[in-house]
Amino acid sequence: MRSLRWLGLPALYIGAQLAGLALALPFRSEGLATTSNPQSPTAPLLILVVIVVAPLFILLFARRRGGMVALRHTILIGIAAALYLTLFATFSLVPPGFILLRPYGAEVAAVPALTFAAMASAGLYLTLLLEPQWYVVDLAGFAAGGALIAILGISFGILPALLLLSVLMVYDAIAVYRTKHMVSLADAVTEMKLPILMVMPDSADFDYPHAAPLREQRQRPVEERSALFMGLGDVVIPGTLVVSAFVWLPEVPRLATVGGNLAVALATLVGSLVGYAVLMRRVAGGNPQAGLPFLNGGAIAGYLLAYLLVYRSYTFGLTGGL
Repeated sequence: MRSLRWLGLPALYIGAQLAGLALALPFRSEGLATTSNPQSPTAPLLILVVIVVAPLFILLFARRRGGMVALRHTILIGIAAALYLTLFATFSLVPPGFILLRPYGAEVAAVPALTFAAMASAGLYLTLLLEPQWYVVDLAGFAAGGALIAILGISFGILPALLLLSVLMVYDAIAVYRTKHMVSLADAVTEMKLPILMVMPDSADFDYPHAAPLREQRQRPVEERSALFMGLGDVVIPGTLVVSAFVWLPEVPRLATVGGNLAVALATLVGSLVGYAVLMRRVAGGNPQAGLPFLNGGAIAGYLLAYLLVYRSYTFGLTGGL
């Protein structure tokens, strides 16, 4: 069953990227972009601040007495709230948008999307709180990841997306190889069993709530570890450029029945998968690895090459189009 973890993680990675692509245009039409000026180079600034500060905040509180428990509840509530909002937007895309209730003259309506989103987010919250098995963590991470990819992709044009990926490549390398606080963060997150890390075990009966701590597993050879882990950010950040290419590049020229924007987006995804393959070879060595230098680097290379081949221009879409 060792193939489960080596095949399962890329399946989750690809699936979340494709979910982000599918949700991008509907989310854009619903006005879910986080910025009013997606082409501004400063658009990703708030996201960058959050990504840098949040791990330090988590590590600070995790060291306090009772901090781990309080932090876990706080983050789970935040995740449940975010899932509710994104699931509501997703379910709203499926008709019927509302159902009139009797008496019809009172104009009382029920919104199925609201009910389904509330039930799903509350169910995931309670399950993560009481019995956070690996497949529940991955389900929550997959849902959150696909929605975040779509939201960030429609929020950032090509230049801001490239800046976001480039800055986080450098930050992730420093945080893993130099300061190593991302390694400590991974330890804390696995202890709290939060869907900030995707988990892929050797066997489907892997008991995540009672598994050995990540720091203990790192002492073993890779072949003897019970699971592999990938940060949710490693899925979301490269996916931002995939969706950004699809949303902000022109559809023409077309390649057969595929628009140029979709062709570049898919090539960006393929480029990140090449980076993923290189990353997995490094992971097989047994040491913690920074994912974004490989994943973002592959995504950027795939985007630049595909843009040149499709649009035959050296602007690379940095001006908001061709």
